[in-house]
Amino acid sequence: MLPFTDEELRPIVTDVIEKSRVWIQKDGGDVKIIDIVNGVVFVQLQGACVGCGSAGTTLKFGIELELKKIIHPDITVMNVPHGWEERLDQLG
Repeated sequence: MLPFTDEELRPIVTDVIEKSRVWIQKDGGDVKIIDIVNGVVFVQLQGACVGCGSAGTTLKFGIELELKKIIHPDITVMNVPHGWEERLDQLG
């Protein structure tokens, strides 16, 4: 359990994601925060990241690892497929 509320996480997560977007955009992709629910950061990969074989690596060993180092080791990141933005409770 994270010692932060989702609202407390939002500005820090947003800052980390914004910094991560720079290197993701260099490869033609992008990432957008969809929501933060119970310490799970729901993001959506966009552009060249959609369908890319390295998308999982970008999420887990790029974005999630950085969030774990900066915020808390129990934070997780989950990709939201296009069209699932309103069904976050069904992911996982």
